[in-house]
Amino acid sequence: MLVNPFLITGYYSPDYFCDREKELNLLKKNIGGKNNTTLISPRRLGKSGLILRLFDDLKKEGNYSTLYVDIFATRNIEDFIKAITDSILKEFPEHTSVGRKFWNFIKGIRPIIRFDQISGLPQVEITYQNEAEKTETLRSLWQFLENQDKPVVIAIDEFQQIREYPQSNMEAILRTEIQHLHNVVCIFSGSKRNMMIDIFSNTKKPFYNSTSFLNLEKIDRKVYADFINFHFLSNNYTISKDDIFYILEFTEGFTYHTQKICNKLYENRKPDIVKDDILLVINELLNENNIQYAQIKELLTTAQWNYLIAIAKGGKIQQPTAQEFIMKYKIGTPANSRRLLKALIDKDLILENLNTKWKDYQLYDVFLKHWLIRNY
Repeated sequence: MLVNPFLITGYYSPDYFCDREKELNLLKKNIGGKNNTTLISPRRLGKSGLILRLFDDLKKEGNYSTLYVDIFATRNIEDFIKAITDSILKEFPEHTSVGRKFWNFIKGIRPIIRFDQISGLPQVEITYQNEAEKTETLRSLWQFLENQDKPVVIAIDEFQQIREYPQSNMEAILRTEIQHLHNVVCIFSGSKRNMMIDIFSNTKKPFYNSTSFLNLEKIDRKVYADFINFHFLSNNYTISKDDIFYILEFTEGFTYHTQKICNKLYENRKPDIVKDDILLVINELLNENNIQYAQIKELLTTAQWNYLIAIAKGGKIQQPTAQEFIMKYKIGTPANSRRLLKALIDKDLILENLNTKWKDYQLYDVFLKHWLIRNY
């Protein structure tokens, strides 16, 4: 039984998932048309939750098999293969028809089978004699999925990670196999916008023009406010609409931060929530991150840290090389501002928001922003 309706991680059921109907319908339409999708979203907006919500619907409909593969922690093609095999073993246990077929397939490539000490789930380790064996094993995995009775929808999360592999031709290896699949539909999900766009929109890259794009935006604030209000009221809590919108204003609509505040308010078990309760929870959450945020300071140069503070205090900065911004925060020169900005974007500390008419820059972590404003 779910105790707290404001999930911070994972997915439970449609009842505890806010909106995204337009995105769900588009993904389903792409899947029905056998079109692969590139899903791009900043971290902490709920893209992984959206995929799991989609898969929940697909499983209930019974027409597709689904696989979710998170490759954020992978470092090379071997890790990529392991991530896929582990996902297949998790999704299709040995007692299922697909699971039995996969175990027979795996035995043919001489694996070492281990069992996770926490989950008890089997994990596969495969040894390779050379690079060609790795490519052939990956090809065999795609072919196994292609040969299933039901179409397979596979979501590869944090797909841009393949750019970090020592195998410089990883994109070409994957594209060569995926372009021939008819029974497998892919969702390539990523949080680094520029890198994902380059992978799928650069005319010189293997994946050029091979997918439909879906950019995940923030949930409409009115819709989100209604969702929050409903779940508080349903559990005998009261909170004013103004206070809910204060939370959404504070978090700038980022799903993770909004859920975090609401989750903690719910856990406090105070049925009549007022503004002071929200401020107290926010302060507690900022304090919980003291050590983490202090560690970030240790990893940055003094100039980078001061620039981070400047972006936090400036809000959304549209002209980081403007004299007004540079003079106010003592940044030095426009060239210096560009260099510091790029370094902090590369470190995933600053988010670049792109629009057809403008772009601006803000801190990736809303809690870090308010922590810096409070402490500096």
